[in-house]
Amino acid sequence: MSFSFSAASYIIALIGDAFLIFFAIFHTISFDELKTDYKNPIDSCNSLNPLVLPEYALHLLINIIFLIAGEWFSLCLNLPLIGYHIWRYKNRPQGMSGPGLYDPTNIMNSDTLSKCMKEGWVKLGVYLLSFFYYLYGMISSLIAT
Repeated sequence: MSFSFSAASYIIALIGDAFLIFFAIFHTISFDELKTDYKNPIDSCNSLNPLVLPEYALHLLINIIFLIAGEWFSLCLNLPLIGYHIWRYKNRPQGMSGPGLYDPTNIMNSDTLSKCMKEGWVKLGVYLLSFFYYLYGMISSLIAT
């Protein structure tokens, strides 16, 4: 039994999206720990910042595979989040010396923490919906071949 590159792209996207869901859950839990003062801001930022670029790269890789496979609808569904990732990284705090988005001096600000929590929950929702769409796309492309 063989399958098309379209089916392979959805299989790769499912595996990658599972990692993205893990990243979103980890971010949400870390922000909740900050909110309840369970963890200090420096430790949280040191554990969150190394995950930002791999999350963005994995999401971009999934969409490059969709571009190569000609899965235009899947690509178009992800373009707003790619645009948000680019905008968010370009507008990160000015004092950051390394890669990442979260500055320990700013993260405890209630507005910043609230915004980061909302961002984590929205990303989790988007990645979960994407997971089920990719599952549907994989099944439909496997049936079609």
